Amino acid sequence: QVQLVESGGGLVQAGGSLRLSCVASGSIPSFNVMGWYRQAPGKQRGLVATITSGGAMSYVDSVKGRFTISRDSVKNMVYLQMNSLKPEDTAVYYCRMVRPWDYWGQGTQVTVSS
Repeated sequence: QVQLVESGGGLVQAGGSLRLSCVASGSIPSFNVMGWYRQAPGKQRGLVATITSGGAMSYVDSVKGRFTISRDSVKNMVYLQMNSLKPEDTAVYYCRMVRPWDYWGQGTQVTVSS
C-alpha cells in the first residue's frame, strides 16, 4: 500500500511560480516511476510530467521549458516546479505512482489568474 499526499497549490498571478510537493509513504519500491497529472474543469485528467527512479524525466509539450519535475528518493518526495504560469495551467494537480503500481494522491488546486 502506498499513500501520496500533495501540497503547495494555491492562487498565483499569470507569470508567477509555484512549487508542488508530493510525499510518498508506505511500501515504496526502489524502482518506480512517479508523475504529475492535472485535470482542469470539464476536461480529462492528463499527464504533465514523469520521472523515473533513475532520474529520467519527460514532459507534455505545453509545459516544456516552464515546469521541472524532480525527486528526492531518500525522503520519498517528488516536486513540480512551475514557472511562467498561465491561466490555462489552472487545474487540480495530482501526484501519481505510475509504476510498478498505480496510486494517486488526493490532488491540490492550482489557480492562475490573468
